[in-house]
Amino acid sequence: MAAIVEVKYFNSFLLKKTAPQNASSTTPPVWNGSTGVPTGIAGAYPQVSNAVQADSWSIEEARIRGGYNNVIVDLGVKAYLVETEPNAVFRTNSMIYSGIFNSRTGINDTNVFSVGEDITRSVDPANGSIQKLYAEDTNLIIFQENKVSRALIDKDAIYSAEGQGTAVSTSRLVIGQIVPYAGNFGISKNPESFAVYGYRKYFTDKNRNAVMRLSQDGLTEISNYGMIDYFRDQFNNLNTVSVNGKAIGAWDIYTKQYVLSLQGQDIPITAANSYQTLSFDESVRGWTSFYTYQPEQTFSIQSNYFSVKDGQLWRHNNATLQNNDRSIFYGVYSDSLISFVFNPQVSLSKVFKTVNYEGSTGWEVSSFNAARSFELNDTSNLVYSYDEGAYTENGIQYYAGFYNKEGKYFANLVNSSQPTTGEVVFGDNMTGVKGYYATVTISTDSSTQVAGAGGKTRELFAVSSQYVESSY
Repeated sequence: MAAIVEVKYFNSFLLKKTAPQNASSTTPPVWNGSTGVPTGIAGAYPQVSNAVQADSWSIEEARIRGGYNNVIVDLGVKAYLVETEPNAVFRTNSMIYSGIFNSRTGINDTNVFSVGEDITRSVDPANGSIQKLYAEDTNLIIFQENKVSRALIDKDAIYSAEGQGTAVSTSRLVIGQIVPYAGNFGISKNPESFAVYGYRKYFTDKNRNAVMRLSQDGLTEISNYGMIDYFRDQFNNLNTVSVNGKAIGAWDIYTKQYVLSLQGQDIPITAANSYQTLSFDESVRGWTSFYTYQPEQTFSIQSNYFSVKDGQLWRHNNATLQNNDRSIFYGVYSDSLISFVFNPQVSLSKVFKTVNYEGSTGWEVSSFNAARSFELNDTSNLVYSYDEGAYTENGIQYYAGFYNKEGKYFANLVNSSQPTTGEVVFGDNMTGVKGYYATVTISTDSSTQVAGAGGKTRELFAVSSQYVESSY
């Protein structure tokens, strides 16, 4: 007959009886060290016939070796825990903190998570997962996908009946009350875009096509500074096309600019250039430059700005460069260029006759396009730099591009467009570029050497054009 053993303690032993492997064996069942459990329970023994055989089974016992009146196991932690849902739960909107770490006293409780204390804090799950935490003074800034909040550290706030808050520094709370910043902006899923300088924090919210700045006056959408259309298009591509798209951000301590590199499939117009790297300057409140390098990581140390590419560390803005070393990123040279618009007297149809600039030598006009209407455009031939356009004929020095006059550089514009029907053409060639406004790109050439330490330094102060009213 079977025996029922009641065990009221969680700390217990499993006593196992192993039946003989051979059905015809007369060997008694073997108990694993138990002396207090009869051999005949839960199966007839000795066996009555070959058809009756004791089974292998086990019982739970609280006394050592299962003996009568033996020492009982003391009460303690549960040996098992029954859960209705045994699967792991990922709380992406919650925070948990451990014990303290003090290197001076040798205390290291970073692996201690006491269940007897309230060591978790949660934010609104409707705003998505927590992507970034940043501690600033006595506040913890929490970046979710769709919200930015701050929490008090090691203190709590008590509010009076009038709603005035008072910080209490004697509170045992590690993470106090969580207060959201005004504005429905977050960091999406691009915590790599975060950068900080002083009390200014920069990050991107690609879900809202925005680049944000968090400072003492709250959240500001700095992508609105003349770049709304640009970031709308770039973030839209980053959202819909590129699964592994990244927005790498860093503060360039050398130039005092926030550098942002958008990287992903089909971000640019051409597949050969799968990134867009640009910088924001607080002094002019605008996006000032595009760069021809694609970093894997960027950061600043002391007075230097660094980036990582293909496992190699590169230092930018190196003042010890010589000769042609400027405008080189990761060993690849690229011309520097500036694009702008000539738009004087907006409603007047004009002929742009010349292009002039103030600055150092080594600049050329690579593009000069004037809009005559929505369908027609006039273009100019390439205007060579002062050095590249120089040539000698019959012992006389001529310049096919810019020529120097009293420290300034001047050049005529030669039209490269085909004449339209009814257009007045004088002589064999047309000069000047006709249109209401002109889009101009001026860039460095690839050969001019500029004297001085650092080499190939190009400066550009002002660009202008002489124009007349069109007689067309």
